[in-house]
Amino acid sequence: MEKNISSSLKLVARRDRSDSVVEVNGIEIGAKKIVVIAGPCSVESRSQILETARAVKKAGAQMLRGGAFKPRTSPYSFQGLEEEGLKLLAEAREETGLPIVTELMAPDSLDLVLSYADVLQIGTRNMYNYPLLRAVGGVNKPILLKRGFSATVDEWLNAAEYVLKSGNSQVMLCERGIRTFENLTRFTLDLSAVPAVKKLSHLPVLVDPSHGTGHRSLVPPMSKAAVAAGADGLLIEVHPQPEKALSDGPQSLNFDEFGDLVQGLRLVAEAVHRSL
Repeated sequence: MEKNISSSLKLVARRDRSDSVVEVNGIEIGAKKIVVIAGPCSVESRSQILETARAVKKAGAQMLRGGAFKPRTSPYSFQGLEEEGLKLLAEAREETGLPIVTELMAPDSLDLVLSYADVLQIGTRNMYNYPLLRAVGGVNKPILLKRGFSATVDEWLNAAEYVLKSGNSQVMLCERGIRTFENLTRFTLDLSAVPAVKKLSHLPVLVDPSHGTGHRSLVPPMSKAAVAAGADGLLIEVHPQPEKALSDGPQSLNFDEFGDLVQGLRLVAEAVHRSL
């Protein structure tokens, strides 16, 4: 398998390195404990993000996700609250203690997002944005790098190499589904990439089954499968009223569904000698 991966990978490659652990406000990602990051696709209002933060923390999430800047296929779709959304995420963190993960879309927004976020997410559309990868390589903050939806594993790892080469070793990889000929699901969640990448690289690997499937009924079974496959963490979309969400409602869990999922994940984690 290594023969299919670029020989240019110097910092990302496994070689003789032990597993890297990325620490976020005392939370270790890549260690024995599996980390659950949960929250809405986009921050819509103060009440929505605070209510969600309280609920996911109570259910067992260790970190809060939420988009303030939203890259959307249609220019007419909700694009996010921008800095107001960042302020609301910071308020949710202040109340709950949950570190926040939010997406950075462009180098000129780096200082703004950096002043609020605990983890900078590079989304699937920006995996090939090399100026952005170099920019986040120059900051002292963890990076969550999502696989491009048309990217090979080799291209994904090379994107991570850009960040590490620029000086930031705090990188986590996230499988979020790739585009194939199958249209039953939103994307095809490539869970084989999890053990494959963990063999090829020392970086932590997370899975986003919400974007990877596009259907809330598929999120629980694919979350459990991801843990069984060796994922170090999960990104789960959760919303107080998914049917009214301004983005990605069909793949978002409500609070009860998320609580049930976390309970089920504990059993799977125990089965593979890990914890939640």
